[in-house]
Amino acid sequence: MNAPIPRISIRGLSKRFGHKVILDHVDLDIMPGKSTTVIGMSGSGKSVLIKCILGLLKPDSGEILVDGENWLGLPEHEQLHRMRRVGMLFQAGALFDSLSVWENVSFALLRQGVDKKTAKSRAIEVLEWVGLHDIEDKVPAELSGGMAKRVGLARTICHKPDIVFLDEPTTGLDPIMADVINHLIVRLHKDSGTTILSITHDMKSAAMISDHIALLCHGSIHRQIAAHELESDQDPMLRQFIEGRAEGPINCSSWGKQIEEAIQR
Repeated sequence: MNAPIPRISIRGLSKRFGHKVILDHVDLDIMPGKSTTVIGMSGSGKSVLIKCILGLLKPDSGEILVDGENWLGLPEHEQLHRMRRVGMLFQAGALFDSLSVWENVSFALLRQGVDKKTAKSRAIEVLEWVGLHDIEDKVPAELSGGMAKRVGLARTICHKPDIVFLDEPTTGLDPIMADVINHLIVRLHKDSGTTILSITHDMKSAAMISDHIALLCHGSIHRQIAAHELESDQDPMLRQFIEGRAEGPINCSSWGKQIEEAIQR
């Protein structure tokens, strides 16, 4: 029996800013219908990785295959067409201030030419799915942080993507709202079978939402394990990160600062 083809396969992905190497020959497979989470220190290159996959940054070398097809080798208009399959939850929400909540949520549908009545109906349906009612005509300035994050998640899934990217889905939220978002992600995964790639440094979130976990450290994927092995795995770097210890094999004294300085140049 043939092994399943990864939904996303990353091979030898490298990216540098100036002289600073951010990603160094990253290899990672995300299997169909699975929830994979990349963990790592702030500034370790997680966001750079996801931006390269999405085409927001151009890697220096390597391949990104989606269902066996190299998206990096496609013309721009073909890449954009395939991106209709993708949903993205941005870390800061990235809602459009000038649009109503329902217009934000159904943005991808409206861009695809869906009529406003149908798009609004779908937006209301998805807003109710994330536990929000009667807010479709509000604007983002009227929302709390937790509401904005849920609106962002609703927008991510409104057009029914089969691949979803989540950038620090619980950052900036209080513990209760973070738990609400985690439960919604788990529900999304179970209800739809969507392939999910998340990046986070929130270990509680990672343990809850993931089938598989990969540790990105010093520019490469150091360790990949099943989520249920997280507490028992004795890899020194993974244990240092999980336990939040400054001392250990991960040299964290200047890594994050160097990456931030490199990106800002």
